[in-house]
Formats: sequence, C-alpha cells, structure tokens
Amino acid sequence: MATNRVVPEQGTVALAIDIGGTKLAVGLVDCDATVVAQARRPTEGADGEALFAGLMELVDEVRASAGVDPAVVGVGCGGPMTRGGATVSPINITQWQGFALRDRLSDAMGLPVRVDNDAKALTLAEGWVGAAVGVDNYLGMVVSTGVGGGVVLDGRLLDGADANAGHIGHVVVEPDGHVCGCGGVGCLEAEASGTAIAALTGRPPAEADAATVQRTGTMVGRAVASVANLLDLQLAVVAGSVALGFGAPFFAAAQAEIDRRARLQFSRATVIMPAGLGADAPLIGAAAVAWHRPDGSDPGPSSRRP
Repeated sequence: MATNRVVPEQGTVALAIDIGGTKLAVGLVDCDATVVAQARRPTEGADGEALFAGLMELVDEVRASAGVDPAVVGVGCGGPMTRGGATVSPINITQWQGFALRDRLSDAMGLPVRVDNDAKALTLAEGWVGAAVGVDNYLGMVVSTGVGGGVVLDGRLLDGADANAGHIGHVVVEPDGHVCGCGGVGCLEAEASGTAIAALTGRPPAEADAATVQRTGTMVGRAVASVANLLDLQLAVVAGSVALGFGAPFFAAAQAEIDRRARLQFSRATVIMPAGLGADAPLIGAAAVAWHRPDGSDPGPSSRRP
C-alpha cells in the first residue's frame, strides 16, 4: 500500500471514514475541515466480509454523489488495533477481530490510507479546529456506545507501543463494578457507556432519568481526575451521543467529581467541557488522521499543526 505523506492543498478533499459500534459514516472533508458530502448506515453485517462490503457501498455512494476524487483516506475506528490500523479488533464490533482494515481499504481504493482509533482521531481534530485549538496538553473523550479517549501532551498526540494510548474507557472507576466487554471489572466503559446504561437500566440512554445522568457524569469525572493527576493536564473535551445528549447536568456532575478528586496543585484547575465540533466531529476526526498522520509507524506532527 502507499505510505507517502499527503499534504492538504486548497481544493483537495480527504475521504473520511468513521467506524463505530452502531453506525458507519463516510464523508468528504476538505483541508479547512469542512464536510462537503456525507452518508451513514448502521454497523451491520453477518460477518467481517459482509460488514466490509457494506462499508464499501457507503464509500461508493459518497464518492458518486460528490463527483470529486479524494487525495487520501482517513479512518477513525474503535480499538484496540495494531499500529496504523494494520489490523483492528474493536470491542464493540465482533465481526472484525484481527481484521486487516488498512490494507483492505488501500487495495479497494488505490489511495493512501491512514487509520487511527476513533477517539484519538476526535482528539486530533479538536486540537486542529475544535475546542482545544492552541492548547498543548489536553484529554479528548468520546462517551457514546463505548468510551474512548486520546491524549495530547506537549502538543503531540500520544500513541504508545501499539498506538492504543488513551483508552480511558478502561480506567477502573468502580473496583467492584460491572464486568466490561474487555474482560475487566469496573471499567468506565462498563459503567458509563451507552451500552452499559442500556444494560443497567433496561432503557436506552435517550430515556435516562436524572439519577442515571448524574451517575454517568460522576463516573466520567472520576476517570478524568485520575488522568489529570497522572499526566499534568487541565482540559478534557468530550464528545459522543451520551455526553452531548445528557448535556449540562452530565457536565456539571463530571466537573463536581473532578473538583473533588483532582486536588494536586497542578490538577485542581482541570476543566471538562463539550467538544467543539458537534455532529461532524467523527468525520472531521477521520480527516484529521488523513491530513495530519503521516503513516502507521510515525507519530506525526503536533495536533495543532495544519
């Protein structure tokens, strides 16, 4: 597959792909982070090949509707994964375990393909054109079907050994809590994700009562406080259907828990706030991966560099 870096130029677009536990989204995003075309469908398929075929149908639909050829492909996908998305094994997508996503997409489209964790992609985008522009140290989070995250320190998005750094959904917030899909106990994802809320309450998150909203915010704030204490950062920007759907009461509960638990001199000013990119954040995140992540082996430039 091609691995040469593609630098965005005026008039060029990236094909952005967001792969989540409940939906697939594909769009065309220009170098100014404007989504010029998009389409989505449920994440469905009897097996990995059927799911991939459905994804390619969505890709073809978007490319045909826009009438413009992309220069590069960027993908945000649930994790874990191996570096650069050579293989992906999303916890919430059982059809893909060890699926060779990057090479399959590159072979199908004949374009450079960049793949990263979807929450890391969102984090990158928030530093590019969102709520964290100009901030060198921050946490990005997605609280949706699952819970994911990414960390920027000293202006650079952290990768870790296999590029899985930032999995805040698997920080333990209830030591004797519920069993998580990862096999652990009491993970944030097992306590505060959309999947967990539905399992614990018997209702979808959209029907959650005030107590559930309060508890969810508290769990998220507990995890954020731990990260702030560990990594010396003072900002968390949060996206995702659960967090944004719960709105102000969720963020108030999260902030109260942060204030209670982040008590070191450098962490006590930590603030949690909604991400700035709204509903287009996942696609802009995938485009940020396309434009700003050179390949699967290089950590890439600063999150803030256009």
